[in-house]
Amino acid sequence: MENPVIIFGAGSLGAVALDIFKRNSVVTYCFLDDDEKMHNTEIDDVIVMGSTDDEGFTKLIGKKCEAFIAIDDIKVRKNLVEMLNDRRKVQPVNAVHDSTIIASTAGIGHGNLISAGSIINARANIGNHCLIHSKVLIDADTKISDFVQIGAGSSIGTSVEIGEGTFIGSGVTIVSGVKIGKGARIGAGSVVIENIAAKETVFGNPAKKI
Repeated sequence: MENPVIIFGAGSLGAVALDIFKRNSVVTYCFLDDDEKMHNTEIDDVIVMGSTDDEGFTKLIGKKCEAFIAIDDIKVRKNLVEMLNDRRKVQPVNAVHDSTIIASTAGIGHGNLISAGSIINARANIGNHCLIHSKVLIDADTKISDFVQIGAGSSIGTSVEIGEGTFIGSGVTIVSGVKIGKGARIGAGSVVIENIAAKETVFGNPAKKI
């Protein structure tokens, strides 16, 4: 990546993204965050310059800067992606930790965060704008749709299908071949051994609807 990046969101996820970009020798131009108390503060020497809708900075995106969205609220993420697509005609860039192992046959879309120690195996496919936290295993032939969040230490078996907007807590195990519907939620530490319907919330070992 030749251009510096503007990070949307100056919370803990923003700090993770900043570390990833630094490790990949990518310059971060600034943070943008809607919490006015954070404006003009610094995160590891990078200044929070303004709000996420500040045209003084967003106008740079697509010309002199790239963008990355480090906000885990799915509605906010979708709104910011839409703004970048419509106004700036760009997609957010990926933030992939340099310790991540990605198979040459795996596919990754735009705007994803993939944290330290994760493994993306052969022919796995990750959509756009997903948050994949530290030490996640995504095994072969698994398909992950857009705006999915997977908690640290989770293990996703082979040929799993995960619908758009699904939330998967930390330390979850999903066995091979399971299909998870759009907008489902899986509690931390759960073991998923059967399909989950759209918008269903499950928890436990084995995971059951709650």
